[in-house]
Amino acid sequence: MLNVLLVDDEPWVLEGLRTMIDWNKYGFQVCGEAQSGPDALRFIQEHRPELVVTDINMPVLSGIELIEQSNRLLAKPPKFVVLSGYDDFSYAQAAMRQRVAEYLLKPVDDEEIGELLVKLSRKIGDEIQAEHHQAKKELLAVSHMMNRLIQGEYGEAMEEQIKRSLKLEGNSELQCLLVWIENVFDPAEVSPLLTRGFEGETGCLFQDGCGRMGFVAQSGASVSGRLQDAAIQIHRELTERLDEPVIIAVSEPKRSLRSIRELYAQTVEVVERKRCLGKSGVFFYQECIRPVNRERLLQTFKTLLETVQEGDPEGITACVKESFAWIAAGPVEMEWVKTHVADMEWSVCGLIKDLNGDPAALMKAQERQLGTLGEIRDYRALQAYVERFCLQAGTLLSELKLSSESNTIYQVVQYVDREFRGRLQLQDLARHFHMNATYLGQLFKKTTGKPFNEYLGDKRIEEAKRLLKRSPLKISDVALQVGYPNTDYFINKFKLKTGMLPSAYKQDAGNSPDGPMGER
Repeated sequence: MLNVLLVDDEPWVLEGLRTMIDWNKYGFQVCGEAQSGPDALRFIQEHRPELVVTDINMPVLSGIELIEQSNRLLAKPPKFVVLSGYDDFSYAQAAMRQRVAEYLLKPVDDEEIGELLVKLSRKIGDEIQAEHHQAKKELLAVSHMMNRLIQGEYGEAMEEQIKRSLKLEGNSELQCLLVWIENVFDPAEVSPLLTRGFEGETGCLFQDGCGRMGFVAQSGASVSGRLQDAAIQIHRELTERLDEPVIIAVSEPKRSLRSIRELYAQTVEVVERKRCLGKSGVFFYQECIRPVNRERLLQTFKTLLETVQEGDPEGITACVKESFAWIAAGPVEMEWVKTHVADMEWSVCGLIKDLNGDPAALMKAQERQLGTLGEIRDYRALQAYVERFCLQAGTLLSELKLSSESNTIYQVVQYVDREFRGRLQLQDLARHFHMNATYLGQLFKKTTGKPFNEYLGDKRIEEAKRLLKRSPLKISDVALQVGYPNTDYFINKFKLKTGMLPSAYKQDAGNSPDGPMGER
């Protein structure tokens, strides 16, 4: 249906126009009425009807002035039909100059206006179809060019093409906006709305390789507010029309055409982040992407593992919430988080196996309930997955501990695994767990397969290897962190266990040595 606005300062005329004409018969629907020129102009700007039927002789803003201002303010003004009780040729001439579709005298003849509406409906429909066809061609051409730029291609010819498409003025600031809609949509349904929403802005609409619609706009202090308002309005209209979650991501402003690739990447990052968190709305890169302390996040996962070992359901739930609150606070890649969740699963399964439990049964039950870790695509599902796994694992570990004859030695081993960085001696452990030191040593070797000192040394060297691979710490700092205050002693122990000096191991792992000697 095409929308028509009725304008007349006489209420009874408006009522007659609305009720006496079968608008639906001709493919129109009355979308609004106005009793003054200014009200009509505001309505036209906000709602963009395809047709306006207006009286010519109105106070404040006449019908002719309404047409003049609409033509001046809008890139695509509506068609106008002018009604007048004055058979005045000068009015008709003025109306024709303003591209009026028709000039009719009151009272309106039913047959005459019926014929006119049939003609207008066909003409407007043909124009809309032609515009859509042309817009589709332009969208394909611009999208091809923009996607080449996004993929890293760049050259003088392309730069000139982009400048012409964007109508750039000098060394302008640019911003990129990207629209994500929950389910697959027809770009032809969305692009006209975006084109209308960004009307008046210098920029171009494009479609990326994933089918998402984007807009690269010339920015600046005077423009950014308009872009924000346009994005909010477009989000509202898309949400109402499609009844789907919609995300509009807005990059930070940058100068130079070469920055378009980076700006697009920013919007993709925002979209993926908010999509994984189940959010919808208009989001700005500067506001929602903040640095996150990954070491702090890893610490929360370590605390979560300890809470699982303790079998504390309330503590597990609280720790999971804290972990995912940290994830929500900064840019953390889904795959990075899933990797550390998998590490935690592996550790928990190892604990279950050490207590003669069946970790495979736990994982199968988890898969039946929530699928596999690899299938998860958003953070809400991942949080539910982690919480359920930890709660089930905590319960199972508690049951296994209670039924295990080696409960005490299990606690000793876990204590060593947790506190190996500090000063640990077998005699101190025996006092702490109220056991005979000799018996504890025998039980420890029987449980772990290694004497206490060998187990402790291996644990420290394994942690040192991890730090050498993943951190920029100096060799001396690594030694201190794993429980060796004497760096030379640490170097000897490390070489004895691994056959390599720490500096060589660190260099092989991809980190450069710490100093000229490579050892400290």
